[in-house]
Amino acid sequence: MKLTKRKFSIIKLQKVAKILKTISHPVKLEILEILESNEPLDVSTICSKISNECEISMMSHHLSKMKDNGVLISEKKGKQVYYSINDRQLLNIFDCMEKCDLT
Repeated sequence: MKLTKRKFSIIKLQKVAKILKTISHPVKLEILEILESNEPLDVSTICSKISNECEISMMSHHLSKMKDNGVLISEKKGKQVYYSINDRQLLNIFDCMEKCDLT
């Protein structure tokens, strides 16, 4: 089987690497899964939907890192900050994960 050689620009590779580094934590991937169908959500609501026990401070840290790196966007309404996915194309990563046999 012949593999197709891909040629990506260094700028694209750097951008993708930054995003992958940003989301390379099980909780961050779960945040994306939760926001996929429930956005926008505030920190407390996201925490309540996470499968593991969640501290608000740790969730806020994850969300702010994801926002700082362009994965999420936020909107402040009163005292609450609501998060949503910046570019929904990022969700294609879940399709890739389903296709990979990582067991």
